[in-house]
Amino acid sequence: MYNEVEALPVLVSRLRPVLDGLGVPYELVAVDDGSTDGTAELLGAFRLGWPELRVIGLRRNSGHQAALTAGLDRAVGAYVVSLDADLQDPPEKIPEMLTLARGEELDIVYGVRADRASDSGFKRWTAGLYYRLVRRLAGPSVPAQAGDFRLLSRAAVDALKALPDQQRVYRLLVPWLGFPSGQVTYERAPRAAGRSKYPLGRMIRLAVDSVTGFSAAPLRLATWLGGFAFLVCLGLMVYTLGAHVLGHTVAGWTSLFAGVLFIGAVQLICVGLLGEYVARIYTALQNRPTYFVGHDTAEQTQEAARRS
Repeated sequence: MYNEVEALPVLVSRLRPVLDGLGVPYELVAVDDGSTDGTAELLGAFRLGWPELRVIGLRRNSGHQAALTAGLDRAVGAYVVSLDADLQDPPEKIPEMLTLARGEELDIVYGVRADRASDSGFKRWTAGLYYRLVRRLAGPSVPAQAGDFRLLSRAAVDALKALPDQQRVYRLLVPWLGFPSGQVTYERAPRAAGRSKYPLGRMIRLAVDSVTGFSAAPLRLATWLGGFAFLVCLGLMVYTLGAHVLGHTVAGWTSLFAGVLFIGAVQLICVGLLGEYVARIYTALQNRPTYFVGHDTAEQTQEAARRS
C-alpha cells in the first residue's frame, strides 16, 4: 500500500472479520511502500489491537511489484493471498479461494474480474489490450482479467522466491510456473477511498516490462522492420536508377528525402527496442535489491522478547 490512509479504516473493517472467520491461525503482512501521508502511523495504531497484523515499512516508494516481492519474501504461511489496500478486489473472496485450493489441491487460485463496470472506458480498453497482448506473447496460461489478487501455496511462493528476475511482473511470472491453478470470479468495485496509484505512465511501464521480460518478439519485430526497410531501399534504388536513365534526376530528391526519413525512423525504433533489452541486462548484472526494509514489526517484537 502507498498513501492509503483514507482507505485503511474501511480495509480493516472488512478484512479482519474475514480472516478471523477462517478458523485457522493467520498473519496479515501489511507492506507500506514508503507512504508519506500517515499510513505508517495508522497501521501502528491498528496493530495495538490486532496482534496478527505485521507491518513492513519500505525505506522508499519502490513500486507495486517490489512491494509484492517484499510481502512474499517475508510471508510464512502455508497459503499466501496478495490483496491491494484500495478494496477494488473483495477480501470476502479469500475463504472461497482457500476452500478451492484445499478441495482441489491447487497451488494457485486467481481472482478474475468478471465485471469491470466501475473502471473508466479508457481503463477497460487499455486493460483489454494489455491482456490480449500478453496472452499472445506469453501464451494462454495467463488468465484474462486477472490482476494481483491471488492465492499461492507455500510451494508456489518458494518457487517465485527462487527466481532470479529483477523486474518482476507477477501477472506473468505466476502462470509461467505451471502449477495447478483455479479461478474465482468477482465484480471489480470502485476504490474505497483516495485516488489510483497506477497512472498512465505506470501502466505503460508495466506493459513494457511485461513484453520485454517474457518475450523476444520485439527483437523479431525489429528484424522484420529492418527487412522491410531493406526492401523499400531496393525499390527506391530501382526508382532512382530509372529516373536517372530517363533524365528526371531532380524529381528523385523527394523520394530520397522520404526514404531517408523512413530508414531513420526504423533504425530509431530498432535501437529503442534493443535498448530496452540492454537495460534489462544491465539491471540484472547490477543485481541491486528491488526494495529495502526500513522496519518489520515481527523483528522488533522478537528483539524485544530477547532483551526481556
